[in-house]
Amino acid sequence: MEDYDDATAFLGHWGRFQQTVFFLLCASIFPSGFSAFSVVFVTDIPSHHCLVPEVNLTQDWLKAIIPVKVVNGKQELSSCSRFRLDVVRNLSARGFVPGRDVNLTDLEQEACVDGWSYSTDVYQSTIVSEFDLVCGDQWKQPFTSTVYFLGVLVGSFFSGQLSDRFGRKPILFGMMAVQTFFTFVLISSPSWTVFCILLFISGLGHTSNYVAAFVLGTEILTGRVRVLFSSMGVCLSFAFGYMMLPLFAYFLRDWRTLCLALSLPGLLYLPLWWFIPESPRWLLSKGRVTEAEAIVRKAAKWNKVQAPAVIFRNDEVNETKAQSKEHHSVLDLLRKSNIRTTTLIICLVFTMTTAYFGLSFNATQLHTNPYISCFISAAVEVPAYISSWLALRYLPRQLSIIGTLLFGGLPLFLVQLVPQNLSNLTLALEMLGKYAITTGTALMFAYTAEIYPTVLRNTATGTCTTVSRLGSCIAPFLLKLRIYLEYLPYITLGTLAVVSAFAALFLPESFGRPLPETIQQMHKRKRYTDVEIHYNHYTSPITHFCILNYLQCVIHDRWCTIFICVFMQIKHVLMATAHSKVGEEAK
Repeated sequence: MEDYDDATAFLGHWGRFQQTVFFLLCASIFPSGFSAFSVVFVTDIPSHHCLVPEVNLTQDWLKAIIPVKVVNGKQELSSCSRFRLDVVRNLSARGFVPGRDVNLTDLEQEACVDGWSYSTDVYQSTIVSEFDLVCGDQWKQPFTSTVYFLGVLVGSFFSGQLSDRFGRKPILFGMMAVQTFFTFVLISSPSWTVFCILLFISGLGHTSNYVAAFVLGTEILTGRVRVLFSSMGVCLSFAFGYMMLPLFAYFLRDWRTLCLALSLPGLLYLPLWWFIPESPRWLLSKGRVTEAEAIVRKAAKWNKVQAPAVIFRNDEVNETKAQSKEHHSVLDLLRKSNIRTTTLIICLVFTMTTAYFGLSFNATQLHTNPYISCFISAAVEVPAYISSWLALRYLPRQLSIIGTLLFGGLPLFLVQLVPQNLSNLTLALEMLGKYAITTGTALMFAYTAEIYPTVLRNTATGTCTTVSRLGSCIAPFLLKLRIYLEYLPYITLGTLAVVSAFAALFLPESFGRPLPETIQQMHKRKRYTDVEIHYNHYTSPITHFCILNYLQCVIHDRWCTIFICVFMQIKHVLMATAHSKVGEEAK
Protein backbone atom coordinates (compact mmCIF):
# COMPACT_ATOMS: atom_id res chain seq x y z
CA MET A 1 0.00 0.00 0.00
CA GLU A 2 1.68 3.15 -1.21
CA ASP A 3 -0.69 5.63 0.48
CA TYR A 4 -1.70 3.84 3.67
CA ASP A 5 -1.12 6.94 5.82
CA ASP A 6 -3.25 9.04 3.47
CA ALA A 7 -5.98 6.39 3.31
CA THR A 8 -6.29 6.31 7.10
CA ALA A 9 -5.72 10.02 7.73
CA PHE A 10 -9.40 10.46 8.65
CA LEU A 11 -8.70 8.57 11.91
CA GLY A 12 -6.46 11.34 13.20
CA HIS A 13 -3.29 10.69 15.16
CA TRP A 14 -4.38 10.57 18.81
CA GLY A 15 -7.90 9.26 19.16
CA ARG A 16 -9.18 6.67 21.61
CA PHE A 17 -8.04 3.84 19.33
CA GLN A 18 -4.45 5.11 19.08
CA GLN A 19 -4.33 5.81 22.82
CA THR A 20 -5.45 2.26 23.61
CA VAL A 21 -2.90 0.69 21.28
CA PHE A 22 -0.13 3.00 22.50
CA PHE A 23 -0.53 2.35 26.22
CA LEU A 24 -1.33 -1.37 25.99
CA LEU A 25 1.68 -2.09 23.80
CA CYS A 26 3.86 -0.04 26.15
CA ALA A 27 2.49 -2.05 29.07
CA SER A 28 3.41 -5.30 27.30
CA ILE A 29 7.07 -4.19 27.32
CA PHE A 30 7.35 -4.02 31.13
CA PRO A 31 8.16 -7.76 31.64
CA SER A 32 10.98 -7.48 29.09
CA GLY A 33 12.47 -4.66 31.16
CA PHE A 34 12.73 -6.46 34.49
CA SER A 35 13.55 -9.84 32.91
CA ALA A 36 16.33 -8.64 30.62
CA PHE A 37 18.90 -8.18 33.37
CA SER A 38 17.53 -10.47 36.05
CA VAL A 39 20.62 -12.61 35.42
CA VAL A 40 22.65 -9.79 37.01
CA PHE A 41 21.20 -10.75 40.41
CA VAL A 42 20.44 -14.42 39.77
CA THR A 43 24.06 -15.12 38.74
CA ASP A 44 25.91 -12.64 40.96
CA ILE A 45 28.85 -14.01 42.95
CA PRO A 46 28.54 -13.57 46.74
CA SER A 47 31.64 -13.23 48.88
CA HIS A 48 32.89 -16.71 49.68
CA HIS A 49 35.80 -18.75 51.03
CA CYS A 50 36.57 -22.37 51.73
CA LEU A 51 34.26 -24.09 54.16
CA VAL A 52 35.99 -25.20 57.36
CA PRO A 53 34.25 -28.22 58.87
CA GLU A 54 33.59 -28.34 62.59
CA VAL A 55 36.89 -29.57 63.99
CA ASN A 56 38.71 -28.91 67.24
CA LEU A 57 40.62 -25.72 66.32
CA THR A 58 41.50 -22.76 68.49
CA GLN A 59 39.89 -19.44 67.73
CA ASP A 60 43.18 -18.09 66.37
CA TRP A 61 43.52 -20.92 63.86
CA LEU A 62 39.86 -20.64 62.79
CA LYS A 63 40.62 -17.05 61.79
CA ALA A 64 43.97 -17.85 60.16
CA ILE A 65 43.13 -21.02 58.21
CA ILE A 66 41.99 -19.00 55.18
CA PRO A 67 45.04 -17.39 53.48
CA VAL A 68 45.06 -13.63 52.88
CA LYS A 69 45.99 -12.34 49.42
CA VAL A 70 46.35 -8.89 47.89
CA VAL A 71 43.96 -7.97 45.06
CA ASN A 72 44.22 -4.52 43.44
CA GLY A 73 46.19 -3.27 46.42
CA LYS A 74 43.66 -4.55 48.97
CA GLN A 75 43.91 -7.54 51.29
CA GLU A 76 41.11 -10.09 51.15
CA LEU A 77 40.54 -13.71 52.09
CA SER A 78 41.34 -16.32 49.45
CA SER A 79 38.23 -17.62 47.70
CA CYS A 80 39.57 -20.91 46.41
CA SER A 81 42.15 -22.23 48.87
CA ARG A 82 42.87 -22.83 52.55
CA PHE A 83 45.78 -24.12 54.57
CA ARG A 84 45.83 -27.93 54.79
CA LEU A 85 43.31 -28.89 57.42
CA ASP A 86 45.29 -31.84 58.83
CA VAL A 87 48.38 -29.68 59.29
CA VAL A 88 46.41 -26.87 60.92
CA ARG A 89 44.64 -29.33 63.23
CA ASN A 90 47.98 -30.73 64.35
CA LEU A 91 49.47 -27.29 64.99
CA SER A 92 46.37 -26.21 66.90
CA ALA A 93 46.49 -29.33 69.07
CA ARG A 94 50.13 -28.63 69.94
CA GLY A 95 49.28 -25.10 71.09
CA PHE A 96 51.11 -23.15 68.41
CA VAL A 97 49.84 -19.65 67.67
CA PRO A 98 49.62 -18.57 64.00
CA GLY A 99 51.87 -15.65 63.12
CA ARG A 100 53.89 -15.99 66.32
CA ASP A 101 55.02 -19.60 66.50
CA VAL A 102 54.28 -20.49 62.87
CA ASN A 103 55.09 -18.57 59.68
CA LEU A 104 51.85 -18.88 57.66
CA THR A 105 53.62 -18.37 54.31
CA ASP A 106 55.44 -21.68 54.87
CA LEU A 107 52.26 -23.71 55.26
CA GLU A 108 50.98 -25.84 52.40
CA GLN A 109 47.60 -24.91 50.89
CA GLU A 110 44.81 -27.05 49.46
CA ALA A 111 41.66 -26.54 47.41
CA CYS A 112 38.21 -26.18 48.97
CA VAL A 113 37.64 -29.93 49.26
CA ASP A 114 34.77 -29.48 51.72
CA GLY A 115 32.91 -26.86 49.67
CA TRP A 116 32.47 -23.16 50.26
CA SER A 117 30.91 -20.82 52.75
CA TYR A 118 28.95 -17.97 51.12
CA SER A 119 28.15 -14.60 52.62
CA THR A 120 24.44 -13.82 53.05
CA ASP A 121 24.96 -10.10 53.65
CA VAL A 122 23.69 -9.22 50.13
CA TYR A 123 21.91 -12.35 48.87
CA GLN A 124 20.26 -15.25 50.60
CA SER A 125 21.18 -17.36 47.59
CA THR A 126 22.07 -17.14 43.90
CA ILE A 127 22.68 -19.95 41.43
CA VAL A 128 26.38 -19.43 42.13
CA SER A 129 25.96 -20.36 45.79
CA GLU A 130 23.30 -22.97 44.96
CA PHE A 131 25.39 -24.90 42.41
CA ASP A 132 28.92 -23.83 43.52
CA LEU A 133 29.85 -21.97 40.33
CA VAL A 134 33.17 -20.71 41.71
CA CYS A 135 36.87 -21.45 41.41
CA GLY A 136 37.24 -24.36 38.95
CA ASP A 137 33.64 -23.90 37.77
CA GLN A 138 33.75 -20.10 37.70
CA TRP A 139 33.48 -20.11 33.88
CA LYS A 140 29.91 -21.31 34.26
CA GLN A 141 28.85 -18.03 35.85
CA PRO A 142 29.35 -15.77 32.77
CA PHE A 143 28.38 -18.66 30.50
CA THR A 144 24.96 -18.75 32.17
CA SER A 145 24.26 -15.20 30.96
CA THR A 146 25.56 -16.18 27.53
CA VAL A 147 23.13 -19.11 27.38
CA TYR A 148 20.23 -16.78 28.15
CA PHE A 149 21.19 -14.35 25.41
CA LEU A 150 21.80 -17.19 22.96
CA GLY A 151 18.13 -17.97 23.52
CA VAL A 152 17.33 -14.30 22.91
CA LEU A 153 19.42 -14.44 19.73
CA VAL A 154 17.66 -17.52 18.35
CA GLY A 155 14.25 -16.14 19.33
CA SER A 156 14.95 -12.80 17.63
CA PHE A 157 15.99 -14.53 14.42
CA PHE A 158 13.03 -16.88 14.04
CA SER A 159 10.30 -14.74 15.61
CA GLY A 160 10.89 -11.99 13.05
CA GLN A 161 10.26 -14.39 10.17
CA LEU A 162 7.30 -15.99 11.95
CA SER A 163 5.83 -12.55 12.59
CA ASP A 164 6.07 -11.62 8.92
CA ARG A 165 4.51 -14.96 7.99
CA PHE A 166 1.76 -15.39 10.61
CA GLY A 167 1.19 -11.88 11.94
CA ARG A 168 2.44 -9.52 14.61
CA LYS A 169 -0.22 -10.23 17.20
CA PRO A 170 0.08 -14.07 17.48
CA ILE A 171 3.85 -13.87 17.84
CA LEU A 172 3.62 -11.07 20.42
CA PHE A 173 1.37 -13.07 22.73
CA GLY A 174 2.97 -16.43 21.95
CA MET A 175 6.41 -15.20 22.95
CA MET A 176 5.04 -13.49 26.07
CA ALA A 177 3.61 -16.86 27.09
CA VAL A 178 6.96 -18.62 26.48
CA GLN A 179 8.84 -16.06 28.56
CA THR A 180 6.33 -16.17 31.42
CA PHE A 181 6.00 -19.96 31.63
CA PHE A 182 9.68 -20.88 31.45
CA THR A 183 10.72 -18.13 33.85
CA PHE A 184 8.28 -19.71 36.30
CA VAL A 185 9.61 -23.23 35.64
CA LEU A 186 13.16 -22.05 36.43
CA ILE A 187 12.43 -22.27 40.15
CA SER A 188 12.26 -26.08 39.92
CA SER A 189 15.77 -26.45 38.44
CA PRO A 190 17.60 -29.29 40.27
CA SER A 191 20.98 -28.59 38.63
CA TRP A 192 22.92 -25.98 36.71
CA THR A 193 22.47 -27.88 33.44
CA VAL A 194 18.67 -27.98 33.75
CA PHE A 195 18.67 -24.32 34.78
CA CYS A 196 20.58 -23.37 31.60
CA ILE A 197 18.21 -25.33 29.36
CA LEU A 198 15.15 -23.65 30.85
CA LEU A 199 16.87 -20.25 30.82
CA PHE A 200 17.65 -20.66 27.10
CA ILE A 201 13.98 -21.36 26.31
CA SER A 202 12.91 -18.40 28.46
CA GLY A 203 15.29 -16.22 26.46
CA LEU A 204 13.51 -17.22 23.24
CA GLY A 205 10.56 -15.07 24.23
CA HIS A 206 12.35 -12.10 25.78
CA THR A 207 13.26 -9.81 22.89
CA SER A 208 10.85 -11.53 20.49
CA ASN A 209 7.78 -10.02 22.18
CA TYR A 210 9.60 -6.68 22.46
CA VAL A 211 10.31 -6.56 18.73
CA ALA A 212 6.80 -7.75 17.83
CA ALA A 213 5.21 -5.04 20.01
CA PHE A 214 7.61 -2.44 18.60
CA VAL A 215 6.80 -3.27 14.97
CA LEU A 216 3.06 -3.60 15.66
CA GLY A 217 2.91 -0.13 17.19
CA THR A 218 5.10 1.35 14.45
CA GLU A 219 2.71 0.06 11.78
CA ILE A 220 -0.56 1.01 13.49
CA LEU A 221 0.39 4.48 14.73
CA THR A 222 1.17 7.37 12.41
CA GLY A 223 2.86 10.76 12.38
CA ARG A 224 4.22 12.20 15.60
CA VAL A 225 2.59 9.48 17.66
CA ARG A 226 4.57 6.82 15.82
CA VAL A 227 7.80 8.68 16.53
CA LEU A 228 6.78 9.08 20.18
CA PHE A 229 5.97 5.37 20.48
CA SER A 230 9.08 4.06 18.75
CA SER A 231 11.44 6.33 20.68
CA MET A 232 9.94 7.05 24.09
CA GLY A 233 6.94 4.73 24.44
CA VAL A 234 8.47 1.26 24.25
CA CYS A 235 11.87 2.42 25.46
CA LEU A 236 10.64 4.16 28.59
CA SER A 237 8.42 1.17 29.36
CA PHE A 238 11.51 -1.03 29.13
CA ALA A 239 13.47 1.40 31.34
CA PHE A 240 10.75 1.55 34.00
CA GLY A 241 10.56 -2.25 34.01
CA TYR A 242 14.35 -2.32 34.33
CA MET A 243 14.16 0.12 37.27
CA MET A 244 11.68 -2.19 39.01
CA LEU A 245 14.17 -5.08 38.89
CA PRO A 246 16.41 -3.90 41.76
CA LEU A 247 13.27 -3.24 43.82
CA PHE A 248 12.14 -6.85 43.30
CA ALA A 249 15.66 -8.15 43.98
CA TYR A 250 16.08 -6.05 47.15
CA PHE A 251 13.03 -7.55 48.86
CA LEU A 252 13.39 -11.03 47.32
CA ARG A 253 17.01 -12.03 47.88
CA ASP A 254 16.57 -15.71 47.09
CA TRP A 255 16.96 -16.42 43.37
CA ARG A 256 14.03 -18.85 43.19
CA THR A 257 11.64 -16.39 44.83
CA LEU A 258 12.89 -13.65 42.50
CA CYS A 259 12.22 -15.77 39.39
CA LEU A 260 8.74 -16.55 40.67
CA ALA A 261 7.98 -12.87 41.23
CA LEU A 262 9.28 -11.91 37.77
CA SER A 263 7.12 -14.51 36.03
CA LEU A 264 3.74 -13.75 37.64
CA PRO A 265 3.14 -10.31 36.02
CA GLY A 266 3.07 -12.02 32.63
CA LEU A 267 -0.31 -13.53 33.50
CA LEU A 268 -1.82 -10.05 33.68
CA TYR A 269 -1.25 -9.52 29.96
CA LEU A 270 -3.37 -12.39 28.67
CA PRO A 271 -6.60 -10.29 28.53
CA LEU A 272 -4.85 -7.81 26.22
CA TRP A 273 -5.46 -10.23 23.35
CA TRP A 274 -8.99 -8.84 23.02
CA PHE A 275 -7.88 -5.20 22.97
CA ILE A 276 -4.74 -5.13 20.80
CA PRO A 277 -5.55 -5.48 17.07
CA GLU A 278 -3.48 -7.02 14.30
CA SER A 279 -1.49 -4.66 12.09
CA PRO A 280 -3.66 -3.43 9.17
CA ARG A 281 -0.47 -2.83 7.18
CA TRP A 282 0.52 -6.46 7.57
CA LEU A 283 -2.97 -7.67 6.66
CA LEU A 284 -2.88 -5.55 3.50
CA SER A 285 0.55 -6.90 2.59
CA LYS A 286 -0.97 -10.39 2.77
CA GLY A 287 -4.01 -9.45 0.68
CA ARG A 288 -6.44 -9.69 3.62
CA VAL A 289 -8.06 -6.38 2.77
CA THR A 290 -11.45 -7.13 4.37
CA GLU A 291 -9.86 -7.76 7.77
CA ALA A 292 -7.74 -4.63 7.47
CA GLU A 293 -10.77 -2.50 6.65
CA ALA A 294 -12.70 -4.02 9.57
CA ILE A 295 -9.96 -2.94 11.99
CA VAL A 296 -9.81 0.56 10.52
CA ARG A 297 -13.61 0.94 10.68
CA LYS A 298 -13.57 -0.23 14.30
CA ALA A 299 -10.90 2.36 14.98
CA ALA A 300 -13.14 5.00 13.38
CA LYS A 301 -15.95 4.07 15.77
CA TRP A 302 -13.62 4.29 18.75
CA ASN A 303 -12.42 7.70 17.59
CA LYS A 304 -16.00 8.80 16.80
CA VAL A 305 -15.20 9.74 13.20
CA GLN A 306 -16.98 8.79 9.98
CA ALA A 307 -15.08 6.29 7.80
CA PRO A 308 -15.37 6.72 4.02
CA ALA A 309 -17.36 4.17 2.03
CA VAL A 310 -14.14 2.92 0.39
CA ILE A 311 -11.02 3.12 2.51
CA PHE A 312 -8.58 1.39 0.16
CA ARG A 313 -8.98 1.97 -3.58
CA ASN A 314 -9.40 -0.89 -6.02
CA ASP A 315 -6.05 -0.39 -7.71
CA GLU A 316 -4.35 -0.51 -4.32
CA VAL A 317 -6.32 -3.62 -3.38
CA ASN A 318 -5.29 -5.38 -6.59
CA GLU A 319 -1.67 -4.39 -6.07
CA THR A 320 -1.78 -5.73 -2.52
CA LYS A 321 -3.33 -9.01 -3.62
CA ALA A 322 -0.62 -9.46 -6.21
CA GLN A 323 2.08 -8.82 -3.64
CA SER A 324 0.47 -11.20 -1.14
CA LYS A 325 1.32 -14.14 -3.41
CA GLU A 326 5.01 -13.50 -2.81
CA HIS A 327 6.56 -15.15 0.23
CA HIS A 328 9.39 -13.24 1.85
CA SER A 329 12.09 -14.60 4.12
CA VAL A 330 15.40 -13.59 5.61
CA LEU A 331 17.02 -14.39 2.25
CA ASP A 332 15.31 -11.31 0.80
CA LEU A 333 17.59 -9.24 3.02
CA LEU A 334 20.58 -10.58 1.06
CA ARG A 335 19.17 -11.17 -2.42
CA LYS A 336 19.36 -7.61 -3.80
CA SER A 337 22.60 -5.64 -3.60
CA ASN A 338 20.92 -2.48 -2.26
CA ILE A 339 19.10 -4.28 0.57
CA ARG A 340 22.07 -6.56 1.23
CA THR A 341 24.44 -3.62 1.67
CA THR A 342 22.00 -1.80 3.93
CA THR A 343 21.43 -4.91 6.05
CA LEU A 344 25.12 -5.61 6.51
CA ILE A 345 25.80 -2.01 7.52
CA ILE A 346 22.91 -2.00 10.00
CA CYS A 347 24.17 -5.25 11.49
CA LEU A 348 27.60 -3.66 11.90
CA VAL A 349 26.08 -0.59 13.57
CA PHE A 350 24.09 -2.84 15.92
CA THR A 351 27.35 -4.20 17.35
CA MET A 352 27.23 -1.13 19.59
CA THR A 353 24.80 -3.09 21.75
CA THR A 354 27.83 -5.01 23.02
CA ALA A 355 28.77 -1.81 24.84
CA TYR A 356 25.21 -1.38 26.12
CA PHE A 357 25.05 -4.89 27.58
CA GLY A 358 28.61 -4.77 28.84
CA LEU A 359 27.92 -1.60 30.82
CA SER A 360 24.62 -3.01 32.08
CA PHE A 361 26.20 -6.28 33.26
CA ASN A 362 28.89 -4.27 34.99
CA ALA A 363 26.24 -2.47 37.06
CA THR A 364 26.80 -4.49 40.26
CA GLN A 365 30.48 -3.48 40.25
CA LEU A 366 29.82 0.27 40.22
CA HIS A 367 28.83 0.63 43.86
CA THR A 368 29.23 -1.36 47.06
CA ASN A 369 25.44 -1.87 47.00
CA PRO A 370 24.46 -3.79 43.83
CA TYR A 371 20.81 -2.71 44.13
CA ILE A 372 21.75 0.97 44.02
CA SER A 373 24.15 0.29 41.15
CA CYS A 374 21.48 -1.45 39.10
CA PHE A 375 18.97 1.32 39.76
CA ILE A 376 21.43 4.01 38.66
CA SER A 377 22.21 2.03 35.50
CA ALA A 378 18.49 1.73 34.76
CA ALA A 379 17.65 5.34 35.63
CA VAL A 380 20.25 6.63 33.15
CA GLU A 381 18.16 5.14 30.36
CA VAL A 382 15.22 7.49 31.02
CA PRO A 383 16.98 10.69 29.84
CA ALA A 384 18.58 8.63 27.08
CA TYR A 385 15.20 7.66 25.64
CA ILE A 386 13.88 11.19 25.99
CA SER A 387 16.92 12.36 24.02
CA SER A 388 16.25 9.76 21.33
CA TRP A 389 12.68 11.03 20.98
CA LEU A 390 13.88 14.60 20.52
CA ALA A 391 16.48 13.46 18.01
CA LEU A 392 13.93 11.43 16.04
CA ARG A 393 11.60 14.39 15.92
CA TYR A 394 14.01 17.12 14.87
CA LEU A 395 17.24 15.66 13.46
CA PRO A 396 18.29 13.40 10.56
CA ARG A 397 18.80 9.81 11.57
CA GLN A 398 22.42 9.59 10.46
CA LEU A 399 23.47 12.72 12.31
CA SER A 400 21.71 11.58 15.48
CA ILE A 401 23.19 8.09 15.55
CA ILE A 402 26.73 9.08 14.60
CA GLY A 403 26.80 11.92 17.10
CA THR A 404 25.49 9.85 20.03
CA LEU A 405 27.86 6.94 19.38
CA LEU A 406 30.94 9.16 19.17
CA PHE A 407 29.77 10.93 22.31
CA GLY A 408 29.32 7.55 24.00
CA GLY A 409 32.71 6.17 23.04
CA LEU A 410 34.71 9.14 24.33
CA PRO A 411 33.95 8.72 28.09
CA LEU A 412 34.83 5.03 27.89
CA PHE A 413 38.30 5.92 26.59
CA LEU A 414 38.70 8.56 29.31
CA VAL A 415 37.96 6.14 32.16
CA GLN A 416 41.53 4.82 32.11
CA LEU A 417 42.87 8.32 32.82
CA VAL A 418 40.93 8.72 36.09
CA PRO A 419 42.93 8.13 39.32
CA GLN A 420 41.72 5.19 41.39
CA ASN A 421 40.79 7.42 44.33
CA LEU A 422 38.21 9.26 42.16
CA SER A 423 35.75 6.39 41.88
CA ASN A 424 32.77 8.73 41.57
CA LEU A 425 34.28 10.29 38.44
CA THR A 426 34.74 6.82 36.96
CA LEU A 427 31.09 6.09 37.73
CA ALA A 428 30.01 9.35 36.09
CA LEU A 429 32.02 8.66 32.91
CA GLU A 430 30.67 5.13 32.64
CA MET A 431 27.10 6.32 33.08
CA LEU A 432 27.67 9.10 30.54
CA GLY A 433 28.85 6.49 28.07
CA LYS A 434 25.85 4.30 28.77
CA TYR A 435 23.51 7.27 28.37
CA ALA A 436 24.82 8.01 24.87
CA ILE A 437 24.99 4.38 23.73
CA THR A 438 21.47 3.72 25.03
CA THR A 439 20.28 6.72 23.03
CA GLY A 440 21.96 5.32 19.92
CA THR A 441 20.43 1.89 20.46
CA ALA A 442 16.91 3.35 20.70
CA LEU A 443 17.52 5.40 17.56
CA MET A 444 18.68 2.33 15.64
CA PHE A 445 15.51 0.38 16.42
CA ALA A 446 13.36 3.22 15.07
CA TYR A 447 15.75 3.78 12.13
CA THR A 448 15.63 0.11 11.11
CA ALA A 449 11.82 0.04 11.18
CA GLU A 450 11.74 3.15 8.94
CA ILE A 451 14.19 1.78 6.36
CA TYR A 452 12.60 -1.60 5.59
CA PRO A 453 9.22 -2.21 3.89
CA THR A 454 6.22 -3.77 5.60
CA VAL A 455 6.77 -7.21 4.03
CA LEU A 456 10.28 -7.38 5.54
CA ARG A 457 10.09 -5.04 8.51
CA ASN A 458 9.76 -7.58 11.30
CA THR A 459 12.17 -10.00 9.64
CA ALA A 460 14.76 -7.24 9.23
CA THR A 461 14.30 -5.93 12.76
CA GLY A 462 14.50 -9.45 14.17
CA THR A 463 17.60 -10.29 12.11
CA CYS A 464 19.41 -7.11 13.10
CA THR A 465 18.41 -7.71 16.72
CA THR A 466 19.83 -11.22 16.39
CA VAL A 467 23.18 -9.78 15.37
CA SER A 468 23.04 -7.32 18.24
CA ARG A 469 22.49 -10.20 20.66
CA LEU A 470 25.84 -11.65 19.64
CA GLY A 471 27.21 -8.71 21.58
CA SER A 472 25.10 -9.55 24.61
CA CYS A 473 26.40 -13.14 24.45
CA ILE A 474 30.05 -12.13 24.59
CA ALA A 475 29.60 -9.17 26.97
CA PRO A 476 29.86 -11.27 30.19
CA PHE A 477 33.19 -12.70 29.03
CA LEU A 478 34.33 -9.33 27.71
CA LEU A 479 34.14 -7.94 31.23
CA LYS A 480 36.55 -10.67 32.37
CA LEU A 481 39.28 -9.02 30.26
CA ARG A 482 40.00 -6.81 33.27
CA ILE A 483 41.99 -9.77 34.59
CA TYR A 484 44.67 -9.00 31.99
CA LEU A 485 44.29 -5.21 31.89
CA GLU A 486 41.95 -3.33 34.20
CA TYR A 487 40.68 -0.92 31.55
CA LEU A 488 40.68 -3.28 28.55
CA PRO A 489 36.86 -3.79 28.65
CA TYR A 490 36.30 -0.02 28.45
CA ILE A 491 38.76 0.37 25.57
CA THR A 492 37.07 -2.46 23.66
CA LEU A 493 33.54 -1.12 24.24
CA GLY A 494 34.58 2.41 23.26
CA THR A 495 36.18 1.13 20.05
CA LEU A 496 33.00 -0.72 19.09
CA ALA A 497 30.97 2.47 19.56
CA VAL A 498 33.30 4.47 17.29
CA VAL A 499 33.33 1.77 14.58
CA SER A 500 29.52 1.66 14.64
CA ALA A 501 29.38 5.45 14.26
CA PHE A 502 31.42 5.46 11.08
CA ALA A 503 29.46 2.53 9.63
CA ALA A 504 26.28 4.60 10.01
CA LEU A 505 27.68 7.11 7.49
CA PHE A 506 26.68 4.75 4.68
CA LEU A 507 23.02 4.21 5.58
CA PRO A 508 20.09 5.78 3.70
CA GLU A 509 18.29 8.71 5.30
CA SER A 510 14.66 8.17 6.38
CA PHE A 511 13.90 11.41 8.22
CA GLY A 512 10.47 12.83 7.38
CA ARG A 513 9.51 10.10 4.90
CA PRO A 514 6.58 7.68 4.95
CA LEU A 515 7.23 4.03 5.77
CA PRO A 516 7.95 1.97 2.62
CA GLU A 517 5.33 -0.68 1.94
CA THR A 518 7.10 -2.66 -0.79
CA ILE A 519 10.65 -3.71 -1.62
CA GLN A 520 10.43 -1.54 -4.74
CA GLN A 521 9.88 1.57 -2.62
CA MET A 522 12.92 0.68 -0.54
CA HIS A 523 15.02 0.38 -3.70
CA LYS A 524 14.19 3.99 -4.55
CA ARG A 525 16.06 5.23 -1.50
CA LYS A 526 19.68 5.93 -2.39
CA ARG A 527 22.34 6.20 0.24
CA TYR A 528 24.29 9.18 -1.02
CA THR A 529 22.49 11.18 -3.70
CA ASP A 530 18.87 11.22 -2.60
CA VAL A 531 18.57 14.68 -1.08
CA GLU A 532 14.82 15.09 -1.13
CA ILE A 533 13.38 15.36 2.35
CA HIS A 534 9.77 15.94 3.34
CA TYR A 535 10.00 18.39 6.21
CA ASN A 536 7.45 18.02 8.92
CA HIS A 537 5.46 21.09 9.81
CA TYR A 538 6.84 21.08 13.33
CA THR A 539 10.49 21.32 12.26
CA SER A 540 12.11 24.64 13.17
CA PRO A 541 13.91 26.85 10.60
CA ILE A 542 17.21 26.30 12.38
CA THR A 543 16.73 22.54 12.12
CA HIS A 544 15.97 22.89 8.39
CA PHE A 545 19.20 24.79 7.92
CA CYS A 546 21.25 22.23 9.84
CA ILE A 547 19.71 19.32 7.90
CA LEU A 548 20.53 20.90 4.55
CA ASN A 549 24.11 21.56 5.59
CA TYR A 550 24.47 17.98 6.86
CA LEU A 551 23.16 16.57 3.57
CA GLN A 552 25.53 18.75 1.58
CA CYS A 553 28.42 17.41 3.60
CA VAL A 554 27.50 13.78 2.92
CA ILE A 555 26.53 14.27 -0.72
CA HIS A 556 29.41 16.40 -2.01
CA ASP A 557 32.10 14.39 -0.28
CA ARG A 558 31.03 11.04 1.03
CA TRP A 559 34.42 10.55 2.69
CA CYS A 560 34.27 13.70 4.80
CA THR A 561 34.33 12.94 8.46
CA ILE A 562 31.41 13.35 10.77
CA PHE A 563 33.49 15.74 12.87
CA ILE A 564 33.41 18.33 10.09
CA CYS A 565 29.65 17.85 9.77
CA VAL A 566 29.06 18.36 13.47
CA PHE A 567 31.31 21.43 13.45
CA MET A 568 29.27 22.94 10.60
CA GLN A 569 26.01 22.24 12.45
CA ILE A 570 27.25 24.10 15.51
CA LYS A 571 28.51 26.99 13.40
CA HIS A 572 25.24 27.45 11.55
CA VAL A 573 23.11 27.10 14.69
CA LEU A 574 25.14 29.88 16.29
CA MET A 575 24.88 32.01 13.15
CA ALA A 576 21.13 31.45 12.90
CA THR A 577 20.69 32.34 16.55
CA ALA A 578 22.76 35.50 16.13
CA HIS A 579 20.77 36.61 13.07
CA SER A 580 17.54 35.95 14.97
CA LYS A 581 18.64 38.19 17.85
CA VAL A 582 19.71 40.92 15.45
CA GLY A 583 16.31 40.78 13.79
CA GLU A 584 14.53 41.05 17.12
CA GLU A 585 16.62 44.06 18.12
CA ALA A 586 15.90 45.73 14.77
CA LYS A 587 12.18 45.35 15.38
